[in-house]
Amino acid sequence: MAREIIDAMTMRRVLTRITYEIIEKNKGVDNLVFVGIKTRGIYIAQRLATRLAQLENIEVPVGSLDITLYRDDYHAASVTADPDVKAADIPVDITGKHIILIDDVLFTGRTVRAALDELMDLGRPAKISLAVLVDRGHRELPIRPDFIGKNIPTSLDEQVHVEVSEVDGHDSVTIEKLTK
Repeated sequence: MAREIIDAMTMRRVLTRITYEIIEKNKGVDNLVFVGIKTRGIYIAQRLATRLAQLENIEVPVGSLDITLYRDDYHAASVTADPDVKAADIPVDITGKHIILIDDVLFTGRTVRAALDELMDLGRPAKISLAVLVDRGHRELPIRPDFIGKNIPTSLDEQVHVEVSEVDGHDSVTIEKLTK
């Protein structure tokens, strides 16, 4: 049985707080580019950019990454069909920019590592920061987010589900115990 940790109103508040933290920590928003990790990280990045435009009246470019081919558990030989992989879609050159990499859940850190590898193949940013809606712990790599919506300590037999209205029809974060 899943239990809700974040509802739609709380998610809006959390994203607004992250937006303010980004503004404060960067002393403005010049040179920023938001890059969301497929799938839900893209929608969170777009929401942060929209909120930033409302607060600062500045449009920040928003891009997306599909890290499928950069994953350390992806082996082309084991895939029977071509995966549905989309190229990175970033509307500006990232060289010299401050990239804010955005994802829904931070767990082991392997997805972020793959995203960093892909970003470095695309250019040489001046700086990369990490924003996540949920940090659930259990890191396997030395990766730490700069902006965290909510820390949710979990056990390894639990799964965190983020739902966003753009994909799922509503906003929520739930935790569910895995069945054996």
